[in-house]
Amino acid sequence: MIGSYIKISARNLMRNKLFSSINIVGLAISMSIGLLLIAFVLDLHSYDRFHKNGERIYRITNVLTFNDEQSKYASTSIKAGKLIREKMTGIEEVTIVRDFSQDAKVGDKILPIEGYWAEPSLLRIFTFPMLEGNPETVLKDPYSIVLTEAAAKKLFGNESALGKAVQFDTLTYQVTGVMKDVPFFSHINFEALVSLSTAEQLNRNDKNFETWTSMGSNYVYLLLPPVANMASIQSQLDALAKEENRFDESTKIQLELLPLYKIVVGENLGDMRGSVQVHMPPVVLWILGGLALVVILSACFNYTNLSIARAMRRFKEVGVRKAIGAGKSQIRQQFLAEAILISLAALILSYFIFLVLRPQLINLAPEMQRTVKLELTPSMVLAFIVFSVTVGVIAGFMPALFFSKVSAINALRNVSSVKVFKHTTLRRALVLIQYTFTLIFITTTAIGYVQYKNILAFDLGFNTENILNIHMQGNKPEVLLKELSEIPEVTELSRSLIITSVGNAWGGFMKYKDSGDSALVLTNHVDENYLSVHEYKLIAGGNFKARPTTAKGVREVIVNEQVLKQFNIGNGDPGKAIGEEITFSSFAINGRKMTIVGVMKDFHYGKVDNLVGPVAFMYWTPENRGIINAKIRSTDMPATMAKIESVWKKIDRVHPFQAKFYDQEIEDAYSEMSSMIKIIGFLSFLTISIASMGLFAMVVFTTETRLKEIGIRKVMGASTGNLIFLLSRGFLWLLSISALIALPVTYFFFKKIVLTNFPYHTPVQITELFAGLLAVLLISFIMIGWQTMKAARSNPAKVLKSQ
Repeated sequence: MIGSYIKISARNLMRNKLFSSINIVGLAISMSIGLLLIAFVLDLHSYDRFHKNGERIYRITNVLTFNDEQSKYASTSIKAGKLIREKMTGIEEVTIVRDFSQDAKVGDKILPIEGYWAEPSLLRIFTFPMLEGNPETVLKDPYSIVLTEAAAKKLFGNESALGKAVQFDTLTYQVTGVMKDVPFFSHINFEALVSLSTAEQLNRNDKNFETWTSMGSNYVYLLLPPVANMASIQSQLDALAKEENRFDESTKIQLELLPLYKIVVGENLGDMRGSVQVHMPPVVLWILGGLALVVILSACFNYTNLSIARAMRRFKEVGVRKAIGAGKSQIRQQFLAEAILISLAALILSYFIFLVLRPQLINLAPEMQRTVKLELTPSMVLAFIVFSVTVGVIAGFMPALFFSKVSAINALRNVSSVKVFKHTTLRRALVLIQYTFTLIFITTTAIGYVQYKNILAFDLGFNTENILNIHMQGNKPEVLLKELSEIPEVTELSRSLIITSVGNAWGGFMKYKDSGDSALVLTNHVDENYLSVHEYKLIAGGNFKARPTTAKGVREVIVNEQVLKQFNIGNGDPGKAIGEEITFSSFAINGRKMTIVGVMKDFHYGKVDNLVGPVAFMYWTPENRGIINAKIRSTDMPATMAKIESVWKKIDRVHPFQAKFYDQEIEDAYSEMSSMIKIIGFLSFLTISIASMGLFAMVVFTTETRLKEIGIRKVMGASTGNLIFLLSRGFLWLLSISALIALPVTYFFFKKIVLTNFPYHTPVQITELFAGLLAVLLISFIMIGWQTMKAARSNPAKVLKSQ
C-alpha cells in the first residue's frame, strides 16, 4: 500500500510540474532555515556533554547586593570555595579555578598562554583525559603546569614537554602533565592549567586575594553524589553566606547552584572579569524558533493553497477511489504521503541551501565563530529527517482532511472551495495570514535598520571620529606613546582604563558630606589629555592639577552634571561644586576622600539603551595599563595604520596588534542588534519570496480556470486594464486587509515594547511603515499584470474553441 501511495504521488508530481516545483522550492527554502536552527540548537546543547559526570556537576554563582543594588555573577570568591569544602556536607568534590593569562618563555620563544590556576580536584570532576602525567598529582605542587597537546606543541614542537621548564615572568614552572586538547563544545577553554597553590604563594601578601567579596576572576564547581539532597545543600549555602555577610553591612552575597548543562543555554550572568564567555539566552532561541516557524508555515500555506486550488482536478480521482472502497483514512494517508514525499524531496534541496547558508551564519558575528560549528552529525541527520516528515505532515494535513471529507457523489461536482467563515474561504484565510506575517517581517526590518543607523549616528556628547584605541595588553605605555608622537599623522594622544559608550563599565559608590546615602557612580581612569582628545565639554572648573604616579595618590575627580543632581552639590550651580569633597568607595578603594576639580557636560557612558547617569573621571596612573587613544589625521589611512603597527612590533613581538577606531568599537557594541536585523531581513526576503511564488502559482491557476471568462469579456469589449483589475482585485483586497493588520501591529510592537528599551530612540516614520507594503504591492502587480496581459493577449476565438 505504501508503495502504491508513493507511485501515485510521484505521478501527480510529474503531471503538475509547475505547482510541484513551486511547492518543493518553497518548502526547501523555508526548511533550510529550519535545518540551520536545528543545527544551531543541537550545537548549543552539545556543550559539556562529554564529561562523564556532567549531570552531577554544578557551578556556584553569586548574587551580589551592594547598597541595595543587586547583580548576579558567574564568578565567586576563593574563600567561598574553601568554606564549602570545609563546612558543607553532602558534596563529593569541590574545585576552585582562577583566570590565568601570561606570556610563556621557552628558550628564545615567547608566546601568550591562556588558562586557569587550578586544583587537582578539577581533573576528578571534569573529564579532561591526560596523555602524560598522573592526574592525581600533576597540579599538587607549587609551580606545576599542565599543558594541552596543542600548547605543548606550540612551546616545544615535536619534543616531549613532560618535565621541561616554562618561564612566566621571572618564575620557572615544571611541566608535570600533558592532556588532550579541550573539545570545542566546552564552556571551559584553556591552553594550560597551573597549580592554584602557586597563586596562593604569589598572593600571600595580598589581603584581598581570599576575601569573601573578591570574586572577580574565580570560579567554584561542585560534584554532587548520584543521589543528592539539593534542598539541604542550598540551605547550607545560605547559612554559610549569612555567616560571612555579617562582616560587611553594605555588601551581601548569596550563593546559588547552577547545573553544568545550563551554563551555555541559560540565564545571562555578569562576569566581573569582563571577558567573553560562550552563552546564549533561551529567549533568543525562542525568537529565532518563532521566526523560522513563520517562514516554514508560509511554505506550508503555499502547499495547502495550491492543493485545495487544484481540488477540481482531483475530485474525480478521489471519487473513483472511494467508489471502489477506499475509506477516509486511506484518502488521508494518500495525500499525507504525497506531502511527505514532496517534503523529503525538498529536504535534499534544502540541505544544499543549508551548506550555502552555514558559513554566512557562522561569520555573521565573531561570537558565532566561537560558539557553533554546524557540522553534520548522525543525530543531526536524524533530526533533519524527522523535521522533514513533520513539515510534510503539517503541509498535507489540511488537504488530506479536505479531500477525505468529500463523498463519492460530491466528488463528481464542481466544488471549488471550503468555507471557514461566512464570507471567507480557507485559501483566502491562508493567503491573508501569509501576507500579514510577510508585511510584519519587512516592516520590522525597515524600522529596525533605521533605528540601528540612528543609534550609530547618535550624539554621545563627545567626539569619536578618527580616534584609534590601542589595547596595551599589559605593556607599559611610555615607550609606545613616545614612538606614536613621532608619527606626523598622530595629532593627539591620551590614556584611559576603558572605552566608554560600548557597554564597558567600571565604578563604585559615592557619598557627599556626612550623608549616609550613597549612589553608584560609573568611572573611568583617564590622563590630562583625554578630555581634549575626545572633546568633552567642561562647564566648570578645569582639568586635573596633580599628576599622581600611584593609584593611592589619586585625590581629584571630574564629574558630570548628573553627579551634582544626584547629591545636590552646589545647589544646581556647577561653579559652586568646584572644591567640594566627596567620598568614593569600590572594591579597590575604601572610603577615599576626593576633591571635585571639574564639571563636564552629561554624556553617554553606557550604550544608548541606558539613561545618562552619574559619571566621574579619575586620574590615570601607571598601574592602569589600559588603552592608548590616538587621534589621527591622514589622507592614506592604510599606510598610517601600517606605521602604527610597525611601531607596536618594536615594543611587543609576542602579542598581535589590537586596535580599533572608536566608531568601529561602537558598531561592534551593537553587533547583536545588527545581526538580528540581518537575520530578520534575510527571513523577510525568504517570506516574500515564498509568498510571491505562492501568489504566482495562484494567479496562474486562477488565470487558467478563467480563460473562457476572459475570452468572453474581451469579445464584449473589455480592455486589458479592466481584465487586470478584475483578476487582481481579490488578491489586492487580501493584501489591503493584511496591511491593516500588519502595520498597526508592527508599529505598536516597536512603540510599546522594543523602543521602550531605548530611551533616546527616534520616532517611527510613516515611510518606514509603508516601505514593505509598497514592495509587496509592486511584486504583486508585476506577477498579476504579467499573467493577465498574457491571457488578455491570447486569441479569444482559440480560447473559446478549446474551452
